[in-house]
Amino acid sequence: MKRPALVAGAAIAVGVFLVTVPTFRHFFDLGVYRGAVRFWLLDGEPLYEYRYQDSEYGFTYPPFAALVMSPLALTSWPVAIVTSVVVNTAATLTLLRWWLGRRAWWITALLFLAMLMFEPARDTFSFGQVNLVLLLLVCADLRALTRGSRWAGAGIGLAVAIKLTPAVFVLYLLVTRRWRAAAVASGTAAGATLLAAVLAPDASVAFWTDAVWDTSRVGRLAYVSNQSLRGVIARLELPAAWWAVLVLAVLICWFVRVRRADAVTGFALTGALACLVSPVTWVHHLVWLLPALFLVRRPWPLWILLSSSVVWLWWADPSGPVAFAGANAYVWIALGLLLFLPVRRSPDDHPVDGWRSSARPSVTGHDIDSAVG
Repeated sequence: MKRPALVAGAAIAVGVFLVTVPTFRHFFDLGVYRGAVRFWLLDGEPLYEYRYQDSEYGFTYPPFAALVMSPLALTSWPVAIVTSVVVNTAATLTLLRWWLGRRAWWITALLFLAMLMFEPARDTFSFGQVNLVLLLLVCADLRALTRGSRWAGAGIGLAVAIKLTPAVFVLYLLVTRRWRAAAVASGTAAGATLLAAVLAPDASVAFWTDAVWDTSRVGRLAYVSNQSLRGVIARLELPAAWWAVLVLAVLICWFVRVRRADAVTGFALTGALACLVSPVTWVHHLVWLLPALFLVRRPWPLWILLSSSVVWLWWADPSGPVAFAGANAYVWIALGLLLFLPVRRSPDDHPVDGWRSSARPSVTGHDIDSAVG
C-alpha cells in the first residue's frame, strides 16, 4: 500500500470515528480557563468565586496557572479554541518525536492519528485541557536529566506551579537521589508560586487556604470519569481509609521499582503512580500513562482499550461485579503498568532518543510496515 494513501485512508477513518463515536466535549475546560481569567482580570472579581455557565465548576489550579493563562482574557472564543488546538497539536508532535526518535513522516502521521483516537488525548483536545503541555514539560526534564543539564527539574517545577499533580515527579527525583534536579524543581515551583503571590496576593490566599482543599469544586469522586483509586473506593461506597491503605501499597510498590529502574522507566512508572494516587484522575488526565505505553513491546491491546470509552458503559450505575471490572478498567491498566512494566536497571543515565535508553521502543517503522504489508 502506498504510504500517502495509507495515511490519507487512516485520516479519513479516524475523522469518521471522531465525529460519530466519542462525545464531543465542546472545549468545556478551555471555557472555564477563559471565563475565570476574564472574570478575574476584566471584571475585577475573585478568581476562585467564578463558576462556569452557572455550574459548580470553577478554576481549580494555582494562581500561577491563571497568570500563564491570562492572555485568554483578551481573546475571542474562536481564537481561544484555535490556540488550544495548535498548542496541543504541537505538544503531541513534539512528544512523539521524543518517544519515537527520528522516524519517517508517515510513521509520525499514523501515530498522531492514533493519539487522536486515544481517549485521554482526544479528550484533552476536546476539553481544551493542559495535560499534554504539562506532560511535555515533564518529559523535557527527563531529556535534560539524561543529558546532565544543570537546569533539569525546571520543567517539573513549572508543571507543579501550574497544576499540583506533577509534584509526584519531585518525589521521584528525591527517591532516586537526584538531589540537584529535585532542588531545581522545588525552587522553580516555589519561585513561580511566590511570583503569583506577589502579583495576585488575594487569589493566592484564597487558593492555598480554601480552594485547594475543596474537592466539591471539581465534581463527584464517584463519577465514572474519575479513574483513580479514590474513584474506585467512592464507587464502592467504602470509607476513605481504604483509599489511604491502597495509596500506601502502591507507593511502596512504586518505590521498590523506581529504585531499580533507569530514568526513562522511572518517569513512566511515576506517570502511572500519579494517575493512581491522585484523588481525582479524570479520563483526560490519563495522558500520564503514555510514557509507559511507549515502553510496552506490544501496546496495541491497551491502546485500543484506552480508546474505547468502555468505562462510560457504566456512567449511570457503576455498581455490581461486572461494573467493578468495567467501570474501573482504566484504573486496572494504570495499576498493571505500575506493577508489570519491564524495568531495566541502569547504573548511569544516557541521553534519551526515542526512549532508547530503556526498553526497546514499542512502536517502530518495521512494526508498522509489517502490519500494513
